[in-house]
Amino acid sequence: MKRIDCFIPFSGKEQVEQTIKGLRDTQLVNRIFLLTDDDTPTGVEDCPTLRIDGAQSTSTIKAIAKHAEADFILLYTKYSTLSLGMFALDRMVMLADDSHAGMTYADHYQVKEGHQTAAPVIDYQFGSLRDDFDFGSVMLFRRDAFCRAAGRMKADYRFAGLYDLRLKLSQEESLMHINEYLYSEVENDTRKSGEKIFDYVDPRNRGRQIEMEQACTEHLKEIGGYLEPRFEKIAFDENDFEYEASVIIPVRNRIRTIRDAIRSVLSQKTDFKFNLIVIDNHSTDGTTEAIDEFKDDERLIHIIPPRHDLGIGGCWNMGVHHPKCGKFAVQLDSDDVYRDEHTLATMVRAFYEQNCAMVVGTYMMTDFNMNMIAPGIIDHKEWTPDNGRNNALRINGLGAPRAFYTPMLRKIKVPNTSYGEDYALGLNISRRYQIGRVYDVVYLCRRWEDNSDASLDIVKMNGHNLYKDRIRTWELQARITMNK
Repeated sequence: MKRIDCFIPFSGKEQVEQTIKGLRDTQLVNRIFLLTDDDTPTGVEDCPTLRIDGAQSTSTIKAIAKHAEADFILLYTKYSTLSLGMFALDRMVMLADDSHAGMTYADHYQVKEGHQTAAPVIDYQFGSLRDDFDFGSVMLFRRDAFCRAAGRMKADYRFAGLYDLRLKLSQEESLMHINEYLYSEVENDTRKSGEKIFDYVDPRNRGRQIEMEQACTEHLKEIGGYLEPRFEKIAFDENDFEYEASVIIPVRNRIRTIRDAIRSVLSQKTDFKFNLIVIDNHSTDGTTEAIDEFKDDERLIHIIPPRHDLGIGGCWNMGVHHPKCGKFAVQLDSDDVYRDEHTLATMVRAFYEQNCAMVVGTYMMTDFNMNMIAPGIIDHKEWTPDNGRNNALRINGLGAPRAFYTPMLRKIKVPNTSYGEDYALGLNISRRYQIGRVYDVVYLCRRWEDNSDASLDIVKMNGHNLYKDRIRTWELQARITMNK
């Protein structure tokens, strides 16, 4: 019956006592190891300590593999109290035996500020390469699978050890999601979704990001999904366009911001002809009338679609297939504005200088009144010309503003969704073509209560993440096929 060796982080006796009791009460636990970063005695009886140099480092993973003896390894990743559900470990072990999964993880509850809420997670799939994939804090591994994966780890990471292990494990084993609420964990991060989504581009996390990229790149090489830095060239003079560029703004019910967005476009200074295509997706709050205030400017094209089934991507398709769309289609969200009157010229110039099918700029996070807020400037410098398209399979976005060579966009079409459509385009385009970068701030991204991702519940976030993982799966399959 003693089938599990447990490894839990230790910061103090009071912190682990309840967790340890719950584990021992299951009658399934063989040994409990306390992971600690110093040699101070823990004061906890019958729980050997493992000195580690980071909870997710390579050396920690290898130490766990060395000390585990039981059939299964349970890794708990939080410093807060774990409360197991009734027969939760029995259920996990039984399903792990039945499925022979390399790792199992489960839905659970989170306790935030004394309130318990459901925290379902999502299924792992081939394209689930995000290093922030949420397994919850309890992961149960088959020991033999864990040790084999650990034995194939080549690099010595401080931050990416657990991520590297998971990627190695997924190459040979299934990672099984149990759609049952099997435990409760205390969650101390009470920020809203809109405050969390930029953690991965916070400059303070740069060292961590570099390691994650290295681990992901190695994984892609091992499964045949890595792309060498060779790109197809584009001849920009093959098509005739009346306009050199068009700014595309899909909008629905943004009366508070649409005028600012339009003004920032019409004030652009260029030595080429451009226009603005606003796709007004049946607004009901006065946005339509606000757009019409600018109708005397012949550069403005105001489209109200005849259809009622369009997401943001569908509105983009309306814009780029308009006969007056320019050679380059440049994004502007209806919440945001261009930094100054030179943004459009800067983005267009990058196409010619870097011979690319898509250009991504740099933006600054601001409040509604356009004052800079944390994390400040988002430059996505994790993108490199040689490896950007491989690393793009790991991260959750490519940046803003985004601009596209219009014939390319007309060929591949924009997915008719209101989330992830730009990411899907970036992955598809980068499969064969270079994506150019502008590292000067050219865009102000306004954060306010009506942003579409300002405060998402867990079900909506899971839907978004599941879709982006699916996009990655499709793209990864396409790249492996292309390499063959």
